[in-house]
Amino acid sequence: YCRNYDGNRLYKVASGASDYDYNWTKVLMNNVRSDISGLSLHYYTVMNWGHKGSATEFDEDEYYDILAKAVEIDEVLKNHEAIMDLYDPRHRIDLLLDEWGTWFDVEPGTNPGHLFQQNSMRDAMVAAMSLDIFNKHTSSLKMANIAQMVNVLQAMILTKGSEIVLTPTYHVFRMYNVHQDATSVPVVFSAGEKVSKAGRIFPQLSVSASKSDAVHISLSNPSVTETKIVELEFDALKPSSVTGEILRGKGKGLEAVKSYN
Repeated sequence: YCRNYDGNRLYKVASGASDYDYNWTKVLMNNVRSDISGLSLHYYTVMNWGHKGSATEFDEDEYYDILAKAVEIDEVLKNHEAIMDLYDPRHRIDLLLDEWGTWFDVEPGTNPGHLFQQNSMRDAMVAAMSLDIFNKHTSSLKMANIAQMVNVLQAMILTKGSEIVLTPTYHVFRMYNVHQDATSVPVVFSAGEKVSKAGRIFPQLSVSASKSDAVHISLSNPSVTETKIVELEFDALKPSSVTGEILRGKGKGLEAVKSYN
């Protein structure tokens, strides 16, 4: 039981929809839009809830299917935002993606209830491409929380006793933190699309750009076989120097390479 006191106002969040349940958003916005500050949304990257698959044992088709499922969040956000706009054209209610990320079968030999799964460069690519999408929706999307941070689902940190490892997903979040509290920079690019085995479409390049003390550009190449040469045109932005960092898989490990020009 809470009330507003001394100018401090409660930020009330309504329990929102999961994935493609647009009718939930429609009914909720029609009935309680004057009583809430935010509306939650869940979106997990899962191909088959009955058999989610392994976090590390997958082929190329499964890799692309997961990426294509992940980037469908763009259309999901657009559809929920469109419904919210009908009932709240002044954007007084925020959209809050309070759970997202990959969800695979638990690792063999672990407690099924603990939802422990390993992390690979596939997860890193899901994280990067998802964050790029979230950066495009900041007019409505005010929060986007990966579901867990330590040892559960698409975690950034895995522990075992006194040992700890930083996952590929962790490094994506570390590299993307330059966009936090920065000003979004619109990006126009052409790289084509691909269709996964399951018939879902995904882009051949993913991009975010922002400006704070410097211009920050994040580029992701989802292909497992093709390198890409990318030419950047800054227009009025004229950088005097460039620093780059590449995150990529190498064998069973992870390789981060820094290069400076």
